[in-house]
Amino acid sequence: MDLKLFSSSSVSTSDVANVGRSYSTLISSFRHKFGVKFSAHFKCRRGLFLRTYSGSDNAYFTNKVVSSSVGQDNLAAETSSRRINGTNGSSASFYHRNVRVLDAFDDEYGGVVVDSDRIPSNPYTFASLLRLSLFQWKKMGKKGIWLKLPLEKSDLVPVAVKEGFQYHHAEPGHVMLTYWIPEGPSMLPANASHQVGVGGFVINDKNQVLVVQEKHCSPATLGLWKIPTGFILEAEEIYTGAVREVKEETGVDTEFIEVIAFRHAHNVAFEKSDLFFICMLRPLSSEIIVDDLEVEAAKWMPLVEFVEQPLIQEDSMFRKIIDIFIARLGKRYCGLSTHQVVSKFDGMVSSLYYNVIDNEDNCVGK
Repeated sequence: MDLKLFSSSSVSTSDVANVGRSYSTLISSFRHKFGVKFSAHFKCRRGLFLRTYSGSDNAYFTNKVVSSSVGQDNLAAETSSRRINGTNGSSASFYHRNVRVLDAFDDEYGGVVVDSDRIPSNPYTFASLLRLSLFQWKKMGKKGIWLKLPLEKSDLVPVAVKEGFQYHHAEPGHVMLTYWIPEGPSMLPANASHQVGVGGFVINDKNQVLVVQEKHCSPATLGLWKIPTGFILEAEEIYTGAVREVKEETGVDTEFIEVIAFRHAHNVAFEKSDLFFICMLRPLSSEIIVDDLEVEAAKWMPLVEFVEQPLIQEDSMFRKIIDIFIARLGKRYCGLSTHQVVSKFDGMVSSLYYNVIDNEDNCVGK
């Protein structure tokens, strides 16, 4: 996603007129909560300030940037050069504003991504800036707001939820919240809907299959000798994930040949869908070293003995996978091998899986 810096924006004088009372309350809140004091002439102290003008006709404000420290949080305030005309000799009056919004970036879809590294940790400061920011972003016609709160600032989550933000997803180090500004349903993309698993079908030149018995399994699969399986890691390829899982569970080194089939199921874990890729692998070593954390036992098992297991014979999906695997060994079926390609749309290298057949109708894999 191409992000550009979203500069800290000022709320205009007309904005202040529209929400004058709430802004007056905000400045008053800053004064009482943070100990900011103002003189009779409304001169700024400790970095926060009130802008004033006097005279019946004209007054000018000078460009200025003032920084202040509230606890460990830094607030910045900036003023813009303006000319304000008095009317019919009206008495002196004053305008005030806290002009800083949360530091953020524009995204390419008309939304805003808040800079998580520059979010104030003080809940009162954050609440005030968040309200000002939402007001300004609405006036600017922004759409989706992305707010990533790191674990050390988790006490800000209730503040954001109170302002209308919703949970999107959570990771070990942060929670992501979103806010959709336009009327109607949110058009922001939902959280990830799938988890991805792999299984490694490894067979040696003795027609033996590498199998394991899991240490932690359901009663229905107790005693089953099965192929090594596991989940793909973040930013990991399907083919490298299959090789890694086999190595971790059995200690056997392998080489990826093809994806011979994959299964798509729904409502598997945490109401998410599941993609499971069965990969054919070529063994590069034979010595077995069992992973004591996940695996109870591992061995090389004759293919016929593996197929004749009651749990395999009683399950239609297992039987079909075995049939496909045997057909591939007999060169009556071609799986999907991986090919690295670059797309002009994003300029990134991707893995494209497809089969290649030579002139004699043989699969061209690794």
